[in-house]
Amino acid sequence: MRYRLPAVLLIALCVLSVQAQSGRRKTQPAPAAPVPTPTPEPTPVPKKEEKTDLLFFIGADRHSSYSSYPFSYYDAVLRGCAEKLRAGSSAKIDITDKDLSRGEAIKKAKSEARSYVVLLTLKFDTLARSYDDLILEFVVFTPGTAKVVTSGRSYQNANRKGPIIVPGSRGSVLYREELLQQAGEDAGSRILKALHLNTPVLR
Repeated sequence: MRYRLPAVLLIALCVLSVQAQSGRRKTQPAPAAPVPTPTPEPTPVPKKEEKTDLLFFIGADRHSSYSSYPFSYYDAVLRGCAEKLRAGSSAKIDITDKDLSRGEAIKKAKSEARSYVVLLTLKFDTLARSYDDLILEFVVFTPGTAKVVTSGRSYQNANRKGPIIVPGSRGSVLYREELLQQAGEDAGSRILKALHLNTPVLR
């Protein structure tokens, strides 16, 4: 019996030592739940802005008179009018080099939603004796309705300051084209004023 007691005590001490060591073991914490990744909101697609730019469609009635004028004269008044409209506003300019009658201009204006139609016509003044008496008539039709918003006449010496310096002599084709271009510029300025747009200083 006295030999069994130490053995029992030894076993008991071993059991207590094992339990003490297992008690010192740290309990592993449970893994944290994954944080859900927020879904990004879709980027709103910008709406396309409707174009509201002002437009001018410019043409000349090249066959409105019994007199035959050089086509370069029509090109000169078209160029002058277009340059003035472009310089005095943010309008986009569309020029046709084809003949544009009044009836075609009205039809064109009725088919447009944003474009004013400008019709230019060269004519001799009453009792005209030379190309010095050539005048420019202009009329502007509103888009959609083709109502006349403004009309008038421009002359070759309109708003001219000082002599015109161009190759050739007075009365030459180049000289006449410069005068007619200035008549076109005058028409463009008056159109801008009638539509209450910014008008530049006339030269």
